[in-house]
Amino acid sequence: MKPTFLYYALLSTCLIAAPALAAEPAKSAANPVARKAAEEPQEKVVYHINDSSNARIAMRNADNHINAAPDAKIVVVTHGKGIDFLLNDAKDDKGAFQPQVAGLRDRGVDFRVCRNTLKGRNLTDEAVIMEAKVVPSGVAEIGKLQAKEGFVYLKP
Repeated sequence: MKPTFLYYALLSTCLIAAPALAAEPAKSAANPVARKAAEEPQEKVVYHINDSSNARIAMRNADNHINAAPDAKIVVVTHGKGIDFLLNDAKDDKGAFQPQVAGLRDRGVDFRVCRNTLKGRNLTDEAVIMEAKVVPSGVAEIGKLQAKEGFVYLKP
């Protein structure tokens, strides 16, 4: 059987497209940063705070973490005495906590406060600074982040 015009048209299309297709893997192989980013999952970390006496240290840790890994997803979950630094007008001998929290929030760090703790203290959600989100349970939030969303647990 003699090749037809359609045969030659398809063959020439394949010959023209083949070098472009072959170059595509070479481009990604030549870019190890892009390849590595595509292969590695995003770093996800939950910082657990149940005592505000180490809130400044925890926030410094989160700041250092973001400096070292700018694409990391960091969630700070608080309950018990750990919520104190996320309440309106909270301060210590170094001043108000809110500006430091706001700075981290602007860099992508999420702050979450336990509603069970608020209820136990007869406080409403409005007692919490606007940079933080209230969740039903701090410990349940940590469990969910670890078990269902693949977050690594850190306790500063």
